[in-house]
Amino acid sequence: MVQQSIRIASYNVENLFSRPRAMNRPEEVAAGILRAHARVNELFEREVYTPEVKAEILQLLGELKLLRDDGDVTRKNTFVVLRRIRGKLLHRPQNDPDGSQVTVVARGRADWTGWVDLIKDRIDEKAISNTARVIREVRADIVGVVETEDRLTLARFTDSLLVDATGAQPTYPHVMVIDGNDPRGIDVGVLSSAAYPLISMRSHIDDGPFGDRVFSRDCPEYWFTFPAGTAFAGQPLVVLVNHFKSKFGGNNAASIARRKRQAARTAEIYQAIRDAGVTHVVVMGDFNDTPDSEALQPLLTATDLTDIAAVTPFDDGDPDEERPGTFGNGTKSNKIDYLLLSPSLRARATGAGIFRMGVWGGANGTLFPTSTPSRPATRRRPTTLRSTSTSRSTEAARGAGGRGTGGPGVRPRDAR
Repeated sequence: MVQQSIRIASYNVENLFSRPRAMNRPEEVAAGILRAHARVNELFEREVYTPEVKAEILQLLGELKLLRDDGDVTRKNTFVVLRRIRGKLLHRPQNDPDGSQVTVVARGRADWTGWVDLIKDRIDEKAISNTARVIREVRADIVGVVETEDRLTLARFTDSLLVDATGAQPTYPHVMVIDGNDPRGIDVGVLSSAAYPLISMRSHIDDGPFGDRVFSRDCPEYWFTFPAGTAFAGQPLVVLVNHFKSKFGGNNAASIARRKRQAARTAEIYQAIRDAGVTHVVVMGDFNDTPDSEALQPLLTATDLTDIAAVTPFDDGDPDEERPGTFGNGTKSNKIDYLLLSPSLRARATGAGIFRMGVWGGANGTLFPTSTPSRPATRRRPTTLRSTSTSRSTEAARGAGGRGTGGPGVRPRDAR
């Protein structure tokens, strides 16, 4: 029997098996670590280490607690390690307990090979299982995944935790992630059922000039074909998955401008696909800003895309009050995840919503329905859309701003 409808979801899983240790710390701590980590690796690539560059390298290594040694993963207050493959970067005198006598001896990139790595900690087993439970309960045909480590990790997760009743076949045999521009292992990808094999894909990692790429991760195009026996049989369905620049560490002018640039480029990619004759397009992911923000207007108001919040009926996941947000407690200011539909899909949408089951909400975690055992899969909720590929409607389901099921010990928001 041919399936007559399609359900599509977007879910920020906040990593599956391991996550940078710094991202599990309060924002004021994590922001400084991630900033210093990114900046020092940028300086390492300089062809020549001028006195000014050397001074900044030492300052940043001091902030990262890497002046006296290369870091130790067993020390819980250590968040990074210095990897040295070839050559020598530093001279560390023996009798220098505070690192004040450490000097940079490398003259430039050619003198040594190495970098600063973020230490990663394993994610709680129950949180991993609950992330899988959320995806199973949403029952989407296509899932856009945000903040996954890499394709093989995502495939291991699906092959072991998302299988049919016999345990023999994966629910999502088609898994794709393209390594993006973020070195921390928080990439975007897609899962799809057997009915929707991935036909082709196109990356936009290199959009923009070298050293100033547009996308923080990527804006991949995933191309599918509606199956035989449906009204759209043989027609393409294109899904764009994105993860815009975060407000983490401060929502300054540069952060806003970066998201606006990303939104504008995503709109251009979408329009090019439409101009090529493709009718059915979904743009989804974590846009890290609210619907009324200046940054998102090129995508939300300058295109014919419609967010699934406009679909009727729309279930925001809270039976008692209106909660459009997709992160935290689901308030209006926490609406940062989206699933946008082209007109053809919007016209056939039969329902949409935010899946909040088990997400930790409120001071005591009782704001939303819970799962047992309780452990947050993520702080985001999957947004879902269902839409039919027949003469009936299409329903899309989208996950809200938390990631996965909720419970105690919710991890702090990451820096993106």
